[in-house]
Amino acid sequence: MAADFWGPAHWYNREMTGNFAFAGIDMALWDLCGKACGQPVYNLLGGLRRREVDYFYYLAYGTADEVAAQARDGVEKGYTVFYVKVGLDFVAELEMIAALREAIGPERKIRIDANGSWTLNEAVRYLAEFDRYRIDFAEQPVWPDPIRNMVELKQRTPVALSANEGLWRLADVHEVIHQRAADVSCFSSNWVGTLGQFYRLSHQAHLEGLTVCKHTHGELGLMAAASQHVCLTIPNVVDGNQETAQMMADDILMESLPIANGPKWGVPEGIGLCVTVDEDKVAQYHEVYEESGQFLPYQPEMFRSLNKK
Repeated sequence: MAADFWGPAHWYNREMTGNFAFAGIDMALWDLCGKACGQPVYNLLGGLRRREVDYFYYLAYGTADEVAAQARDGVEKGYTVFYVKVGLDFVAELEMIAALREAIGPERKIRIDANGSWTLNEAVRYLAEFDRYRIDFAEQPVWPDPIRNMVELKQRTPVALSANEGLWRLADVHEVIHQRAADVSCFSSNWVGTLGQFYRLSHQAHLEGLTVCKHTHGELGLMAAASQHVCLTIPNVVDGNQETAQMMADDILMESLPIANGPKWGVPEGIGLCVTVDEDKVAQYHEVYEESGQFLPYQPEMFRSLNKK
């Protein structure tokens, strides 16, 4: 089916969009296969490598005091990895990271994500300052094109680097791993189209001595569950994988995700993806979709208000 999707439908010409589209079909097929043979998906992927997966605490961008308050909440809930965006205001962000380190103590991990917003020279200078507070890794400090931006930065900083933007296609992930452009590849089946490709590329990174962090695009519980199965089976997944369940007000699953209230997710019980879709919720949100249309993370009125200012 994947070959039919990519070939006759010409999705090879728009591979990034195609990967996101097919990822949903793919996880449904894995669920069907698991149910047909009475096995959880993690067994179809070769069996367990671990009994649980650890997830991060996402910190909303804010003042130093606001970030510290969020961090204290995360510490109370048992999180050990804290993640925050940077790349807008270096001076303010340095204060933010200092407050974060003080709030979480010396042992817990800080990860920053600049979304490719710095030049190469800025990244070298800024990472040196941020690393005073012991950065676990920096996600995409520079833009991924050309790839030598990350390759050179890796040679000029002791801070571990994670690639995220720039892993949109199979060839992109392969090239980042092959050129050792990052210590950590942060991606998921959404990025490469299938759970199988996510699994295989993770193993490729492992053979190069590199690690993988499961990425999130704000997925609902179905995709989170599918990714959990892969993370349970690959040898090189890090702690502090990405999730958004802690920020979600609702979901379309009958089960509550373990990561909605804490950092750990163990081995799910059942077959297939081991979750059950609430058909009434699907119908409810389908009505919302028909009334309001596609959900946009960045609402158009936000930009109108900015223009007025």
